[in-house]
Amino acid sequence: MVGLGNPGPEYQDTRHNLGFMVLDHLARENGTHFVQDRFGLYSDFKLKGKMFILIKPNTFVNRSGKAVQYWMNNQHIDLSHLLVIVDELALPFGVLRLKTKGSDAGHNGLKDIQTVLSTQDYSRIRFGIGRNFSPGRQADYVLSPFEKEEQAELPLLLQKCSEMVISFGLSGSERTMNVFNS
Repeated sequence: MVGLGNPGPEYQDTRHNLGFMVLDHLARENGTHFVQDRFGLYSDFKLKGKMFILIKPNTFVNRSGKAVQYWMNNQHIDLSHLLVIVDELALPFGVLRLKTKGSDAGHNGLKDIQTVLSTQDYSRIRFGIGRNFSPGRQADYVLSPFEKEEQAELPLLLQKCSEMVISFGLSGSERTMNVFNS
């Protein structure tokens, strides 16, 4: 499970770091913590006999591919077990969608992962952040903190996204999409 985000305190609570936020929530819920390792922060936990490996790359969002490839090789992860959690401008705030393949949809983190892995066939949860920005201000928007109203909704959304991650790990993509994408 790879959560995309940017390392550093200045990015901690920004929209672009939703992937990190989801993994932080999962780690807290499952009594584990992250340790610094090569290409990112690593944590793991077992649930119902399944191992969940959580990775927060330290390569910045736009260069996530190298970290994803390293950890997949290091942990012998099959592509079908990879799940990337990413912020998504094309979805309204709070809408969550699991996809098992597809284009990068203009997201530079997904673009880099697809370039490094040479495939679009991996699962990702797209976490909607909306498009509440002026033309040409996309970078400022994704690197800005959430609005007060969004912050109030965030804990529930992080919980729901965490449940999607767990469902993916325990039941697979098809069942997770049937339950959560409706």
